[in-house]
Amino acid sequence: MRVLLIKTSSMGDLIHTLPALTDAGKAIPGIRFDWVVEDSFSEIPAWHPLVDRVIPVALRRWRKGVFSKKTRAEWRELRAALQSESYDLVLDAQGLMKSSFLGLFAKGPRVGLDFSSAREGLASLAYQRKVTVNFYQHAVIRMRSLFSLALGYDLPDTPPEFGVDRAQFNVAPAAEKYMVFLHGTTWPSKQWPETYWQTLATQAAEQGFRIKISGGNDEELARAARIAEGNAAVDLMPRLTITQMATLLAGANAAVAVDTGFGHLAGALGVPTVSIYGSTNAAFTGALGTSSVLLSADFSCSPCLSRICTYRSPSEVTPACYGTVPPAKVWATLSHL
Repeated sequence: MRVLLIKTSSMGDLIHTLPALTDAGKAIPGIRFDWVVEDSFSEIPAWHPLVDRVIPVALRRWRKGVFSKKTRAEWRELRAALQSESYDLVLDAQGLMKSSFLGLFAKGPRVGLDFSSAREGLASLAYQRKVTVNFYQHAVIRMRSLFSLALGYDLPDTPPEFGVDRAQFNVAPAAEKYMVFLHGTTWPSKQWPETYWQTLATQAAEQGFRIKISGGNDEELARAARIAEGNAAVDLMPRLTITQMATLLAGANAAVAVDTGFGHLAGALGVPTVSIYGSTNAAFTGALGTSSVLLSADFSCSPCLSRICTYRSPSEVTPACYGTVPPAKVWATLSHL
């Protein structure tokens, strides 16, 4: 059986989908997937052994130059790739108008979430078969449910298996024990205070760890430099590709993360990981893994699901909710791992 999977972004969402592929492989012998994904995340699907072909799209970039010659040429290439093979199933796991639109160009029966289940209900109009999945549950369970209903097997009650083998990153035994700080995230309300990162780095250094820290853009690299300042145990890394970061994480003794895609990656790799949640709900999007612990803020307005913290009363730190997840609590949790 050949399935075209449409799940274009984001990093966390892609990683949340990997256990569903593992489930399908166990339930349906011989099943194989081609995966349509944003080009900036095209490294991730290839890590799973059931994925044969990764088909990159650049919808985010194309929106900036809809009528440019380059966009038109790349769109023609995408259409040719989507139509080059007939599929037993075209599964839209994104549930957005843009993803359902892409499915229209593929050869095969289209399946996706129904109006009440999809993030954008109108996307369901493009599907020839629709399934109902409870929206209010963890994203990993949601994806596993979607795949089981779409492909016709019972939903397993086993822990999620991401199917990403750390050995594929050719990690040599580390000459030093180190942990990775994953501080970069898109929402200001998700950012754990810099002073907390500095304190945690000092605690880790006192226990003989080195700390690796990087960033995905100039702003994050500048924050990483401030966190590393004055601490000889902190190694300030350059901007890394997704695969380079996966390699760094695969060799780590531990990781500490906010709600960020690389935190989900650390969990999927089985790295002992403490993930910190304030404005977002760990029950729905927490980083899962065999050695993952989720620490959520215990605060009056948390999780607020707001990109910007709007709490205005005097507080020790900003965002205020992180005052309930101080470095000492993170370190104590990390020590148990």
